[in-house]
Amino acid sequence: MPDINPLTALGVVAATAATDAVYVMFTSAVVARRRLPAANWSAIWYTLSSFAVISYTENWIYVAFAAVGSWIGAYASMTFLHRPPAGQAPIGSAPD
Repeated sequence: MPDINPLTALGVVAATAATDAVYVMFTSAVVARRRLPAANWSAIWYTLSSFAVISYTENWIYVAFAAVGSWIGAYASMTFLHRPPAGQAPIGSAPD
């Protein structure tokens, strides 16, 4: 059995807990059809889960690009998917 570094193990637990908590917040925002919070939570989610990006590229700046791409993707999908019929506000939208 390989040696386990307790600090690394604790870091993995904390990162996984934070990532899952943010994913729940993202899902909640999507269900409520709140575009801006969904996009923001998506960017945070990808930022937390981007350790793979760093390990593959060995350059942390790509994390910013991952977060921006995630934000754009979540916002666009919330904008263009499941659009309500003309004249009907989506569920969870702010009143006019």
